[in-house]
Amino acid sequence: MIKKEELIKIGRFNKPHGIKGEIACSFTSDAFEEVENPFLICELDGIFVPFRAKEYRFTSGSSALIRLKTIDSEKKAKIFTNKDVFLHQMQLPENKERTFYTWNDFIGFNLTDETSNQSGLIVDIEDSTSNVLFILQTENGEIYVPAAEEMITQIDETQKQIRMKLPEGIFDFFY
Repeated sequence: MIKKEELIKIGRFNKPHGIKGEIACSFTSDAFEEVENPFLICELDGIFVPFRAKEYRFTSGSSALIRLKTIDSEKKAKIFTNKDVFLHQMQLPENKERTFYTWNDFIGFNLTDETSNQSGLIVDIEDSTSNVLFILQTENGEIYVPAAEEMITQIDETQKQIRMKLPEGIFDFFY
């Protein structure tokens, strides 16, 4: 039986595309691209079930249309609508140096903005849209900041610290 602790969330299935079983998928991780012949895992009826990715084609840098091996109709594909998509850790390349594959790996890190020197603890991730956000708990309450690779300037895994260059004034909106 597959356990959630063994999985890495890589995205979410959106809705069926067409009538032959293709499913639109939004990725929050680049791990999918690094795995050959991937099994995608979804939670169905309370258990994690693997499905072989039969074919896929990227429609953008973070989205793809995917056909699963046993899914060949729009009706069968509908059960995956809005389901989180996972990879098993065992599928990841062993020789690949990896620090993080998903934004969720940053939960528990302290985030500091280089411009304002304001900081907060990353307590959750908002990934229901294509613009992923860190949810920070600060001394003045909860705020949302963009989780964007191009804004990250430093990551210290041992100290669980992340430094970012955020848009000027972003903390001001919440105080």
